[in-house]
Amino acid sequence: MPDHSTNPVLLNLKHDYRSGATQLALQTLHDLADYVYHARPAPDVLANLLAELRRARPSMVVIGNAIDRVEHRLSVTSDEPWNLVESVRRDLESAANRMVGHALGQISEGAVIMTHSASSVVIRLFRTLVERGVAFSVICTQSSPGQEGHLLASTLNELEVPVTLITDAQMALFTDQADLVITGCDSWLTDGHFVNKSGTHLLALAAYVQNIPFWVLADTFRDSQATRESAQLEELPATELQAPEGRWITARNIYFEPVPEQLVSGRISELGVFSSPAELRR
Repeated sequence: MPDHSTNPVLLNLKHDYRSGATQLALQTLHDLADYVYHARPAPDVLANLLAELRRARPSMVVIGNAIDRVEHRLSVTSDEPWNLVESVRRDLESAANRMVGHALGQISEGAVIMTHSASSVVIRLFRTLVERGVAFSVICTQSSPGQEGHLLASTLNELEVPVTLITDAQMALFTDQADLVITGCDSWLTDGHFVNKSGTHLLALAAYVQNIPFWVLADTFRDSQATRESAQLEELPATELQAPEGRWITARNIYFEPVPEQLVSGRISELGVFSSPAELRR
């Protein structure tokens, strides 16, 4: 079995914990197409690499689903492998753009939008709002311990969008200042939950209690056959927490968590806007 441990496509995927699921999937497909075009790997070598890519980020099902689509197209057509990879990348890009188009209808002029982490699709939505001249402002959390919220705040600053950056602990304090909450999604499970960056559940609870609309951007690339019990939630080294040392201290750093669907107003995918339980998992 070939060793892909030093393959740059796999290394970049494994070690990028700041990019949103869509951005990471698009970059992985781009890198994979480039690798396949130049390296021209044998079919068995490529098949093994695809299997390792699928396993690399279990909480981000969009990547596994994209790889599944690549494998399916490889099995049913004789087109160049790199071109088939690129065709899946284009499909994901198109789905993200259509999803943003549907999300625009939920945002009114002057809206205050709250979000957690730094979903690449949410950022794409913010850029589109700016391009269309829609005035809005953002409340974003730091999203500890990765601090993805800092990246989002810097991006909004460059776009000249007013942004309030808060600690994760201030979520409930600021939720009632927002007109709506919008987050990304890493996996949409089959049992009434979706998976996103840890902290999303707390934000959804705060929005639910304060009757603030909570929308989730999740295209069909994120549909998973897993349940809350079977979903793999990635845990990073606890050293990222900079916890004090002590015999009785155990630090945990679980990056993703399941969130119950009943806490959200609805799901926005490339197919449209859905709010009933049956529609959410269409």
